[in-house]
Amino acid sequence: MKRFQKLIIAAAAVVCVGGAGAGFFFFWPHSLPDVSASALQPTGAALIARGEHLTIAADCAACHTTKGGKPFAGGLPFKLPFGTIYSSNITTDPEHGIGAWSDAEFVRAVRSGVGAHGENLYPAFPYASYALMTTDDILAVRAYLRTLAPVSEDAPSNSLAFPFNQRWLMRGWNLLFLPSRPFESNPSKDEQWNRGAYLVEALEHCGECHTPRGLMFQRKQSEALSGSEVDGWKAWNITSDPDSGIGLWTDGEIASFLSKGHANGHGPAGGPMREAVGLSLSKLPTSDIEAIVAYLRTVPPIESDEKVRVKRKSSIQDSSSKNSDETLGSRIFAGACVSCHGLGGDGLVNSRANIIGAHALADVDGSNFIRVVLQGSSDSMVAPGRTMPAFGAIYNDAEIAALANFVIGELGGKKGAVTADDVAKARE
Repeated sequence: MKRFQKLIIAAAAVVCVGGAGAGFFFFWPHSLPDVSASALQPTGAALIARGEHLTIAADCAACHTTKGGKPFAGGLPFKLPFGTIYSSNITTDPEHGIGAWSDAEFVRAVRSGVGAHGENLYPAFPYASYALMTTDDILAVRAYLRTLAPVSEDAPSNSLAFPFNQRWLMRGWNLLFLPSRPFESNPSKDEQWNRGAYLVEALEHCGECHTPRGLMFQRKQSEALSGSEVDGWKAWNITSDPDSGIGLWTDGEIASFLSKGHANGHGPAGGPMREAVGLSLSKLPTSDIEAIVAYLRTVPPIESDEKVRVKRKSSIQDSSSKNSDETLGSRIFAGACVSCHGLGGDGLVNSRANIIGAHALADVDGSNFIRVVLQGSSDSMVAPGRTMPAFGAIYNDAEIAALANFVIGELGGKKGAVTADDVAKARE
């Protein structure tokens, strides 16, 4: 019932947004921008190489490639409360992809969320972040995408409930929430900080996952990077708050988590974040990672809800109560987890198996923990020692809930609130 009520309210909000856009419905600027590269833009092979680097930094493959699918052919589903959106084919195929698009059409799509035929795109495509990209960078990405092999396949059609299937409503959304100009450097900050700001806010579009959303799916910029939820996975608080965010992390720990997907004392990345590390962040030069760290250090602190805050180790030792070895959760942990993670979670096979301090163990709802146990976790190479097997077919919902509550209590120092119903929903 609550979900239905939220959908009704959201629908009403969308209609209101449409009303905001109705006034300029017939005056919407369908005209293409006048785009040209600056004198600083490289040419030839150097331009292609730059475009590849930027495409990786923008993490395009993560959304436009399905698991086991052809690169950049689209079709990845984004499941929303009001339907499903599928990513598009951005290969060079002229009919099914973007091979026939002009540079101006591509720039307009990336920066304004308007397709080649004037159709409005949905903000599941993070154009509200890419709007901050420079024209040179967008054209470099375009140059690299032109080198991709064409894939003659259409992505599945979106299935959205009314009124969300009315693309023109996005005009009102853009009017209210789309940045009006590209990123502008802050002259009071140094070059490294500005590079980090550009990476976080534009290319890596970190706020698309880590910033809470409002009723109209807009980012709540007043709570930027304080944590959110995407498709059941929680994206943690990455502000400078010492208890809720990364304020107490060292520069080396932040850099390690970004570039390797793990930091001792903070556990491993999982789910979409591990994918972002594998496909994008791990491939950035050290200078870019250091720039991101420098910028994140200055993000204003915002406290998260107590139920997702990581307890400090001393606090866990003082306050956590040990679970009986006879509990279901402890028996499963001993049989399935100890051989890799150790009894205390400090890791036996390698440093990545050290899960002490992980946010996933501090969340009493166990959102990410459940999904990692169900689905497993690995990098794109499925490298030995870096892969956790999926246990969804081995244990039932009640058993995984018991395991989650045991680990949250034993290693996270909190009383877990995971139920079998939570696990069943995660399986969906």
